[in-house]
Amino acid sequence: MAFPAPSTYYSQKAYGKTKNVSTLPRILVCQHSPQQNNDKAPEPVTRREIILRSSELAVVGAIFNFSGKKPEYLGVQKNQPGLALCPATKNCVSTSESVADLTHYAPPWNYNGARKKPVSKEVAMEELLQVIKSLKPDMFTPQIMEKKDDYVRVEYQSPILGFVDDVEFWFPPGKDSIVEYRSASRRGNFDFDINRKRIKALRQELEKKGWASQDNF
Repeated sequence: MAFPAPSTYYSQKAYGKTKNVSTLPRILVCQHSPQQNNDKAPEPVTRREIILRSSELAVVGAIFNFSGKKPEYLGVQKNQPGLALCPATKNCVSTSESVADLTHYAPPWNYNGARKKPVSKEVAMEELLQVIKSLKPDMFTPQIMEKKDDYVRVEYQSPILGFVDDVEFWFPPGKDSIVEYRSASRRGNFDFDINRKRIKALRQELEKKGWASQDNF
């Protein structure tokens, strides 16, 4: 709402001269802002929006190649037979580490550890492959990249940005029913225990078939 003020004329002396000065009407304006309702609940995100956002993140991951490059040192080491040690980062577990290394060590498995009737390495290998293909710990998608009579390498890819973890399993010769393994992320310094949780999930499923671990890590 506006209220006009009446015009007035008065004399003002400036530098020895007299002149008439007119004051223009002044307008007072009152603005009314609509009341904001901060208590209104936000609209829920639809499933379509979630899918679209996930797709956008997946495209970003493809552009920036978050998957990383496969390390050259993977596989059974030749100088001292065994899987590779972990880097200093906290995103890897391996049976090759020292038991005193609580950050990286994980105990090996025994595929006849809880069986009444032992099975062969070939049968145990098929059980391992079956579990790998059927489980998606933390929604990471497994893909078997390499398979030998005593060795398996799997790539686990994250559902959003396409980060890749390398997981290896090895059946050492001359060691009855023992399976060693290594699970490591290609990128980053931390994994929020994803690699250790993955190994635990696989081991728990294998325990239903008669496998066992030296410890309950």
